[in-house]
Amino acid sequence: MVTVKDGERLDDLLGRPGKIVQSDDVFSFSLDAVLLAEFVWVPIQKGQLVDLCAGTGAIPLFLSYRTKGTITGVEIQSKLVDMANRSMAVNRLENRIQVVEGDVKTAAAQLGHARYDVVTCNPPYFLANETSLRNQNEHHTIARHEVLCTLEDCIKTASQLVKPGGKVAFVHRPERLLDILTLMRTYRIEPKRMQLVYPKAGREANTLLIEGSKDGKAGLKILPPFVVYEEDDTYTEAMRAILDA
Repeated sequence: MVTVKDGERLDDLLGRPGKIVQSDDVFSFSLDAVLLAEFVWVPIQKGQLVDLCAGTGAIPLFLSYRTKGTITGVEIQSKLVDMANRSMAVNRLENRIQVVEGDVKTAAAQLGHARYDVVTCNPPYFLANETSLRNQNEHHTIARHEVLCTLEDCIKTASQLVKPGGKVAFVHRPERLLDILTLMRTYRIEPKRMQLVYPKAGREANTLLIEGSKDGKAGLKILPPFVVYEEDDTYTEAMRAILDA
């Protein structure tokens, strides 16, 4: 039997049949994880995938509904690694998903270079010096701010992990787009697909999804805008299609 520790709870996976161990003490998954797991190309029947900055394992869990491949999550916080692997046990996915404790900056040395078909990452969104947004909770700060790894660390390591022709996908904030494009090309990941996510029609985009191919040819496709909520705060048809899949 999987143990749920004091202060923890088993939450639903937003329409999926599984569960995830979460706690108010650490950063809980958001729609960003759902959107990235749906956006990225994945091999359906087999393959090896890595999720960097895995947290409590939400992205690997959501990916497991789209691929039968093996998934390795990398997370630096031991508390989150423990929670993530208990979530895999809850969902009987221990044979396909493992979250390991490790630093993004050294993940390629830990897991192996150029071995993986797909690398995903939901990195910390805020710069380390954005003190006005810093959370006093250490676990939240690490998840949200570039205090232990930077955007460049994530993109560099993703490039090291993925095979030539393999896919790398990120979810981030639109204001970092130029940084992301520049760093992807610096580390030989050619941007191939991009989509902006809007909270409601007529609002500014607040989320960016982008996928690249290692040593791929130039040519970036901009996908249609994705809107999450209707004006009455219910999910749009497109969002419901993801959650009800």
